[in-house]
Amino acid sequence: MNLLLLSNSTQHGRGYLEHALDTVTGFLPAGARLAFVPYALADHDAYTAKVRDALAGAGIDVRGVHEGGDPVARLGEADAVFVGGGNSFRLLSALYRTGLREALTEAVTGGLPYMGASAGTNMAAPSLRTTNDMPIVEPPSFEALGLVPFQINPHYLDPDPASTHKGETREERLTEFLEENDVPVLGLREGSWLRVEGTRATLGGERDARLFLRGTAPRELPTGSDVSELLRVRAEFDTRA
Repeated sequence: MNLLLLSNSTQHGRGYLEHALDTVTGFLPAGARLAFVPYALADHDAYTAKVRDALAGAGIDVRGVHEGGDPVARLGEADAVFVGGGNSFRLLSALYRTGLREALTEAVTGGLPYMGASAGTNMAAPSLRTTNDMPIVEPPSFEALGLVPFQINPHYLDPDPASTHKGETREERLTEFLEENDVPVLGLREGSWLRVEGTRATLGGERDARLFLRGTAPRELPTGSDVSELLRVRAEFDTRA
């Protein structure tokens, strides 16, 4: 598979996709017809226009899958697909409703380049269970696209030792997930991404990542690390009703 999974699409002090623009334009084929999936936000037209403006200088032809009829047909016309960020529950619900969940899995495993950011990166994992988002809608299942066999937590935030907030930290929430599920979780800090090319997976971006495994302390992974072993893990989810 050919994947670019961004933790975030907007970095503090920069424009949309600006922090990763060289990587994005290097990933997308020159002159590509890019199918954009805008369903994580409510205003699909405005969201598509934002992506179109960000990539116009690179000669990328951005087409929203909601524009002009059947989203699955729009996907079939594309050279690559970008699934944008927003609310992961709303996004996954729409993928089920439109038939794009099955269509995306089939197209991407068949070779279509897939780019995700935030919620779109969550979709590449087997399940929605490690998203940071509020369940504003209820999808038919938490089962996502499963393009990689491990979980990802975009926008990963480190514990702040000076904070007086007594709610769970991100680390504590991911530890709770691992108490119930034996699946690695890759925490992508803002400004970082994961690049998958066939059987190879590499961390990129401006910040290191953090790997969570059941029964062990979290491990720091420097940018540039080869994490291909994660593509060979066997995920075990709790399936109790």
